[in-house]
Amino acid sequence: MNPVNGTIPVTEFILLGFPSLGRLSRNLVCALFSCTYIGTLTGNLCIVWAVLRDPRLQRLPMYILLGNFSWLEICYVTTSMPRMLSDLMNPGVPISSHTCFVQFYIFFCMGTTECCFLAAMALDRYLAICHPLRYPILMSHYRCWLLATSCWVAGFLWFVVPVVLISQLSFCVLTLDHFVCDPGPLLASSCAPAPQAELATYVLSSLIIFGAAFFTLTSYALIVRAVLRLPAGAGRHKAFSTCSSHLAVVSLFWGSGMVTYINPSAAGGSGKMATLFYAVATPLLNPLIYSLRNKEMKDALRRTLLGKL
Repeated sequence: MNPVNGTIPVTEFILLGFPSLGRLSRNLVCALFSCTYIGTLTGNLCIVWAVLRDPRLQRLPMYILLGNFSWLEICYVTTSMPRMLSDLMNPGVPISSHTCFVQFYIFFCMGTTECCFLAAMALDRYLAICHPLRYPILMSHYRCWLLATSCWVAGFLWFVVPVVLISQLSFCVLTLDHFVCDPGPLLASSCAPAPQAELATYVLSSLIIFGAAFFTLTSYALIVRAVLRLPAGAGRHKAFSTCSSHLAVVSLFWGSGMVTYINPSAAGGSGKMATLFYAVATPLLNPLIYSLRNKEMKDALRRTLLGKL
């Protein structure tokens, strides 16, 4: 820890990452995370490729949203993983304050956009299952792309205020106990309490996490009610299979996200592990969940990938 005078501009931070790991452990963890990163990029790029190249998937709103979601996961993991791998191999290398706040902003934008896309995908399934006759009108190609664009725009605007407030603070501790520039360690390293920044982070995090979670779970509750009214058969099984895949992704992401950002000043091992889970593990698992449990996606991958060999 290097305390400095609060009047001196801070030009860099040091991300501690995982300080308890020895050299050998760092190398092993770095190798594991490198494989995870490659797997995440490969899996999500396959889904993006299938949606872009398969004519059938291009016309279906569910896969338009899924293609956007997979591209989002690629951007999300790339925001934090390369720097984390670098810090594992070369601990103690400083990151400039400007780069830190850019990473903070983009990382939170990606997380917020993911919340929006999970809600949008739940809305799509609700309309498809509960209003099948009106679905082609309610979720037309134009409206689907408008919904996807809205998710991206909302995600990049949602956290502007907390990022600006935190970036204007004076910092007395240059080491951040995290592997990514996160509001918890940044607020903890501030020279003075920052109630406005902390409140803004808390309120906006709670609104997006609980708001999107409530909307998504309500949509799936209505879907389950509608599906249970269907006669037993292939239609009911397909609806439950699709929804269970989506709910698995929702549970993985929001379950870990709620642990971290409902209390933005929280730091330490639990916060880092929760962030590691939803920022590293879920982007890897999502393409497996969607592709392995989805016959149309598996067929599209065979047509677009194996057909080229």
